[in-house]
Amino acid sequence: MTVSHNPNSTAVALSKPWASAMVLPPLGNLDAYISAVNRLPMLTLQEEQSFARQLRDENNLEAAGKLVMSHLRLVVSVSRQYLGYGLPHGDLIQEGNVGLMKAVKRFDPDQGVRLVSYALHWIKAEIHEYILKNWRMVKVATTKAQRKLFFNLRSMKQGFKTDAAEADLATHRETLNDSEVDVVARELNVKREEVMEMERRLSGGDVVLDPSPSDDGEETYGPIAYLSDAAHEPTAVLENQHRDRLATDGIAHAMAQLDDRSRRIVAERWLKVNDDGSGGMTLHELAAEYGVSAERVRQIEVAAMKKMRAALAAYA
Repeated sequence: MTVSHNPNSTAVALSKPWASAMVLPPLGNLDAYISAVNRLPMLTLQEEQSFARQLRDENNLEAAGKLVMSHLRLVVSVSRQYLGYGLPHGDLIQEGNVGLMKAVKRFDPDQGVRLVSYALHWIKAEIHEYILKNWRMVKVATTKAQRKLFFNLRSMKQGFKTDAAEADLATHRETLNDSEVDVVARELNVKREEVMEMERRLSGGDVVLDPSPSDDGEETYGPIAYLSDAAHEPTAVLENQHRDRLATDGIAHAMAQLDDRSRRIVAERWLKVNDDGSGGMTLHELAAEYGVSAERVRQIEVAAMKKMRAALAAYA
């Protein structure tokens, strides 16, 4: 995050906190940014709903800016929870702000919840994605269960160390013992083997992709010499753009072809992600809600997915 200090622009922006020319005035450092967002006024329920309706009904960008600005302090608060991963605080805040803007864009004031509650999920989701992409070159968590394990294992290990210290049994041991592995597996509803594998991944050292020349002047080779960058290859770029369209507009188009019950079942089974990384409702939970059998819910889901595939094929 590049920042510069301009006292005059800072004074003007603080006197007009909803200035549309910029999200925040140019500031000298991250501490100044945090101090500035903490001084921004918070919205009342009536103001929040009024601005949200202006954005939804009139696409009023000034109203969107007021909603975003009033919740920047929430992003700062949430981002502090992830400082232990060794990533820059400014980058965490920046990613959280992206999640906040996505939440504001999708927020419906008639749902009966405050924006702060709705935005919390989007902010955390964006920060989680950033951490998983940047904490290691190789992904350490690829499934929902692994994501939940990744974001809870560190805090649970710290809790075990605290308990051991209180019992005067603390050692320099960094790995979990068998009983602790069982506790983590039971609490997070995963297998023991997954806990041990994730711990090995988290404790493993990073590999230097581009090593420095050796002291004796001999040329050295690292993994970077054997990797090729295909990110900007034209075919790959087109494929990525096509996939992104299908994942956003295409899915929305396909979901619109379903009846309300089918749409709800598909959303709960495939699209919903909770704050802890877990998915939505199970077949049995949906069956109890609709008063049918779990097998009937599964049949509705299969039929809905078949209809969506046809809609996506037509959309493509």
